[in-house]
Amino acid sequence: MTDAHGTAPPVERHVPAWKLLATLGGAGALAGFLIVFVYVGTLPAITAHKAAVLQQAIQEVLKAPDHYDTIYVQNDALARQLPDGIDPNKVEQIYLGYDENGRQVGFAIAAGEPGFQDMVRIIFGYDPTSRTLLGMKVLESKETPGLGDKIEKDSTFVIQFDGAVPPLAGVKIGRNSGSDSEIDMITGATISSRTVIKIINNALERLGPMIDAYDGGSR
Repeated sequence: MTDAHGTAPPVERHVPAWKLLATLGGAGALAGFLIVFVYVGTLPAITAHKAAVLQQAIQEVLKAPDHYDTIYVQNDALARQLPDGIDPNKVEQIYLGYDENGRQVGFAIAAGEPGFQDMVRIIFGYDPTSRTLLGMKVLESKETPGLGDKIEKDSTFVIQFDGAVPPLAGVKIGRNSGSDSEIDMITGATISSRTVIKIINNALERLGPMIDAYDGGSR
């Protein structure tokens, strides 16, 4: 049968459903393989970068210690070594710094909690002898650019944690009584500011007794 111009109409080809499924399945498998391949290939570099960032942050919040130990949190206590068979990467870690004479200078504690947008992770230094903070640094944050991200970019906010006495209390600018426990929150980013304060308070409430009971000695 032809049309008015004498041209035969195109023949409609029927593609079996199994061929469509096979094509989609093959494309999905290929995409999955490429994702895994890229992930495996870049994982060592990502891991090394995170380790370098963490090491630099430990140095910063502990005021450039001579060296530090990795301390493990296990069974509601701190331990310098783990029993055989336990993967250290699956155990919470904190870091104990020492000066050049082997005296303890403080603990660096990494912790995180949900912020305004996503998880906020920080690391802070804590001296259990004086019960004061040594500093704070944001490790990870996806808070709102120009507002929430000031928790890491606003030096006036960050410097307040150096010498602060926990538990901390966030106050609005202009209402600070002069207490070493009060932190001026960032105008327009009070939720993010409170998150940092909450992280520190909760971490010390949980880990403080373990730190007080720890007798790791000097090196």
